Amino acid sequence: MTGVRTAVFPVAGFGTRFLPATKAMPKVLLPIVDRPLIQYAVDEAIAAGIENFVFVTGRGNNALEDYFDVSFELEATLNANGQTAIAASLAGLRHAPGQVTYVRQIDPLGLGHAVWCARNAIGDRPFAVLLADELILSDTPDLTTMLEVHAIHGGNVILVDEVAEDETSRYGIISTGTTTNDAIEVTDIVEKPVQGTAPSNLAAIGRYILDPSIMTTLESTETGAGGEIQLTDALLASIGELPFHAVRTTGERFDCGSKSGFVDATIRAALGRNDMREHVQATIDGLASRSTDHRTHNSGRRDTT
Repeated sequence: MTGVRTAVFPVAGFGTRFLPATKAMPKVLLPIVDRPLIQYAVDEAIAAGIENFVFVTGRGNNALEDYFDVSFELEATLNANGQTAIAASLAGLRHAPGQVTYVRQIDPLGLGHAVWCARNAIGDRPFAVLLADELILSDTPDLTTMLEVHAIHGGNVILVDEVAEDETSRYGIISTGTTTNDAIEVTDIVEKPVQGTAPSNLAAIGRYILDPSIMTTLESTETGAGGEIQLTDALLASIGELPFHAVRTTGERFDCGSKSGFVDATIRAALGRNDMREHVQATIDGLASRSTDHRTHNSGRRDTT
């Protein structure tokens, strides 16, 4: 569609909010029901026409490479036991030779630095960046719409969503110019603005289409918010040099970087499955009923002391 055939997945984070679970596995391998977060992101990219995948990993992320690799013993055992459908589903995780590249981010210097680490795998073509922490469930991937906008305007394209005013300090927040169809012109972007100073409530939410020139910009970008090299700072430097647009998400977004968001996503994914919906809904209804009964019982108690 636009020549965008490669996606970068920054997966080098420590996942400290999910310790101790992430002591032994990367956060992006934590499952939403029975599919890890990274699989949702990769499937989204494939559905949008992406063919090449660059994973920017950190120390101790060997499990991620194993996940997308062949598991001969496991598949052979499943087939021998007649579990051929499950074995076939595992085979579907593999990609053709040369489609997957792993790059090590030696120093945890932020998202901008992680993207820059992939520069040699990107070359001089525009590319996508997907953050698996942001799980977006939709019939049509937002990335597809972003590619359509990029095909028209070129430059950089980001995905945004409305956030509550008291949450703007957690995101990169944009200022907007002209809106044409699905494309919102971005005139400014501020990373984690001080509470009450955000230029809007539209936050960048982990999907990017980037011009390859951003790599040169990132190379000279100094550390910003949190003492890290921020991708938003490099995007800001491109304003006036390249077209810069945003697309609003049309899907259901879950911030799986937080425990509550992770639980919400798991419940939503389970309710969306025919094999689980009835049981999960009954469990939710039962828990809600018990909670109501507990509150009613406690409100009827009298203090006898």
